[in-house]
Amino acid sequence: MKQLSTEKRARVVALLEEGNTVRYVAHVEGIHFSTVSRINKRLKETGSNENKLKSGRPRLITSRDERKVLRLITSNEAPTAIQAKEQLERDENIEVSTETIRRTLRRNGLVARTKIKKPYLKKTHRNRRFTFAKRHLHWTISDWSKVIWSDESKFNIFSSDGKEYCWKKVGEPLRDSHVKPTVKFGGGNIMVWGCFTSLGVGNLCKIDGKMDSELYRRILTEDFLGTLSWYNLNKEEVIFQQDNDPKHTAKLTKEWFEENDIKVLEWPAQSPDLNPIEHLWNEVDRRLRKLPVKVTKKDKLWEQIQDVWNDINLEVCTKLIESMPQRIQDVMKARGGYTRW
Repeated sequence: MKQLSTEKRARVVALLEEGNTVRYVAHVEGIHFSTVSRINKRLKETGSNENKLKSGRPRLITSRDERKVLRLITSNEAPTAIQAKEQLERDENIEVSTETIRRTLRRNGLVARTKIKKPYLKKTHRNRRFTFAKRHLHWTISDWSKVIWSDESKFNIFSSDGKEYCWKKVGEPLRDSHVKPTVKFGGGNIMVWGCFTSLGVGNLCKIDGKMDSELYRRILTEDFLGTLSWYNLNKEEVIFQQDNDPKHTAKLTKEWFEENDIKVLEWPAQSPDLNPIEHLWNEVDRRLRKLPVKVTKKDKLWEQIQDVWNDINLEVCTKLIESMPQRIQDVMKARGGYTRW
């Protein structure tokens, strides 16, 4: 609660001592009735008009300094508490501890969170993502159910998370400063290709050696068309989704799609958040980590991956496809930028 200045409190006391009512004094001075009432009560009890002393330790930084700390953090000029502390000392000549900075941030609704790893987005990426979202804004779940989602992923036997932290408000949309840009396929031991449909997961294959356009065409022939055959899907009624990896867009690959009458979804680069299969990979990884037996050999890891993949039920696939309209909405709101997905 903001305290009255010494001068204003003195005027209130003077008016009360003149015999004016509490309501009249509150109206004249433009302050709340209860505030004047408390002063009047204290005046009668103690005969004093002194401000009541605050309990507890006073804050080490002023409201102005606090606003500067928040500005440094939210603008990403000084993204960590340590950097904000150093800049406050350098610019304002105020020495405070890092914990004081952290308390200030928490008091203003910010919490420390691990930075989410996302692909680096250039302006061209953002523009194309926004265009894609705008083009598919009115697609229904029925429209998205025609898509066969595909991707490659790597699974590690051992891994380190390399975490970085940032400060953000609870529920705040993702901003550039909340993200740790990544390069796809950094590290790992086993690389796999998989796809899933509105009817369930499709074929999964282990990739041995270099993944080039020749191998990719063989995967399409054996595993993509094999998935269509398994679910009795008409290839003329489905849409195939893939990212913009060079082997996916190579001339020979494009010819394969033309020869097999497969419609390919035009896809914006750097957009794993738009591809629900990314969450399927995450689900596989989570289930692998929960397994009681931790493997140390690639062949055993591959066996575990297959078992987990084949155990994914239809409900998981359905929920992922049903998330597509919201993903599109979120890309629109972010103007092509980062989303929560």
